[in-house]
Amino acid sequence: MPLRRLARDLLLGLLTALFLIPFLIMLRNSLVDAHQITAPHRYWLPWPLTLENYRELFTNPSVPMGRSLLNSFLIATVTAPVSTLLASMAGYALARLRVPGRNLVTGFIVATLMIPGSVTFVPTFVVVGALGGVNTLWGLIVPGLFNAFAVLLFRNFYLRFPVELEEAGRLDGLGHLGVYRRIVLPASGTMIASLGALSFIDSWNAFLWPLVIGQDPSAWTAQIALSTFLTAQTVNLPGLFAGAIVTVLPLVVMFLVAQRHIVQGIAMSGIK
Repeated sequence: MPLRRLARDLLLGLLTALFLIPFLIMLRNSLVDAHQITAPHRYWLPWPLTLENYRELFTNPSVPMGRSLLNSFLIATVTAPVSTLLASMAGYALARLRVPGRNLVTGFIVATLMIPGSVTFVPTFVVVGALGGVNTLWGLIVPGLFNAFAVLLFRNFYLRFPVELEEAGRLDGLGHLGVYRRIVLPASGTMIASLGALSFIDSWNAFLWPLVIGQDPSAWTAQIALSTFLTAQTVNLPGLFAGAIVTVLPLVVMFLVAQRHIVQGIAMSGIK
């Protein structure tokens, strides 16, 4: 038994090392100059170390990396809680409210998951553009506030929620909104944390929609600013690797903090 556990731990360690190699290479390349990145002889430990790439990253006048990171942070921190709360409310309504057409609405929500994003991309852009959302933060945020997949996850979660707790709340005079706000929502912490974390990661990594809506550099997100280091004419490898490290750090922190909630939330949703 100890031998089997040792073999399992060694295998997990090997797989973890293989997974971390690309990140170590990225970190190494962000701490050296362009000559060392493209040199024929590679060294795992960068020497001499330099932080010049990071300094140039935030002082480059043509790429507002600081403003782009702030935009990404604002978009993600607004989208994650609001979209999760809306999905929770919709999922609870579909699971508990006995109204005609409830199953039909659920079927329509499932059908939206089968529609490719490229089909709705142009109509969404036309609507947002007509409302003046180009080069604005609300134009970047609002289309991402509605997540059909999260609604279905919450619906499955609330279908398994103990009805006795809700009935106890109704005996105390609470209506549907009171039961949801005082009993159901506080008990949904794991689901909210897991889907909120996934929504944050998805918003932070979004590229195509911010690329189309954020046409002015003041409305760029971190991913758009990062893409400017890789063009058909030039490739700024030091800036690209330094920018990649800066933009991936918030996601690493988010995942390390919320990984337990993500696993538990998906398991509790009823979808394997």
